[in-house]
This record gives sequence, C-alpha cells and structure tokens, in this order.
Amino acid sequence: MDAIAYLNIILRLAIWFLLTADFSLSNIIIGVAIALLLPRGATSPSALKDWLRVLWEIIIAIPQAYMEAIEIMLRPHNHEDIVQERVKPCRTPGLVFLDIFLITFTPKTIVTKYHENGWYEVHRVKRKRRNTVRQGDRETR
Repeated sequence: MDAIAYLNIILRLAIWFLLTADFSLSNIIIGVAIALLLPRGATSPSALKDWLRVLWEIIIAIPQAYMEAIEIMLRPHNHEDIVQERVKPCRTPGLVFLDIFLITFTPKTIVTKYHENGWYEVHRVKRKRRNTVRQGDRETR
C-alpha cells in the first residue's frame, strides 16, 4: 500500500469516529473493516503532495480558528455574503472532503454547497466597515 492509501484509511477512520463517538473495541473493528472495504479511487502521483499541503493547511487553520472566534466575540460581524470558490484541479474525493472541512473549520466561513462542476458555495460573515465621520453632534455617511 502506498502513502495515499494509508491517508485515505486514516481519514475514513477519523470520519467514522467523529460520527459514532465510540472508541470501544467492537466499534474500532467495525470502523477498520468499513475503511478497508470501501472502494478506493485511482490516485495520481501528485496526490501525496496535495495531501501533505492540505494537512499543513489544517494545522495552520487551528490557531486561525481561535483568532477568528475571539474576533467575532470582541467585534461584531454584521455583514454576510455567499461567494463561489473554485475547487483546485485534480482533487480526489478525500481531498475535496478535507477542503470542505478546512473551509468550514474556521468560524467565519462554511461551505453551503459543493457543485460537481468544480465550485464551492461559501457563506462568509464579515465585519462591514462604516464610512462614518463624526462632525460635532451629528453623523454623516
């Protein structure tokens, strides 16, 4: 088995444990069996590099998520929009899942839809800046 196959099995097991929240011996055996029995797709040689890049981005996203959560608590974010983001080319289903997880992991963004033609719909909250200037006792915009 190559490295990508191991990463796919680990990803499948992680999803299984997140769904079941049960680390009993019988559940571990069932999870391993399911991870091994699910069909595998063909992988390209550059897929390992993509996997490592996404795993690094997830490590970077953890402190970013904490910073965004604190920022949302301290300064309200009252503007939202939905944007389209392009899926990176030649993504395996596992990498698409990790991309969606990465986008949704941070508090300011969530993937609302994945389009099979290569786009994510991403809902974002933003802090809208006002163009407010105080002049005396009245506000102008």
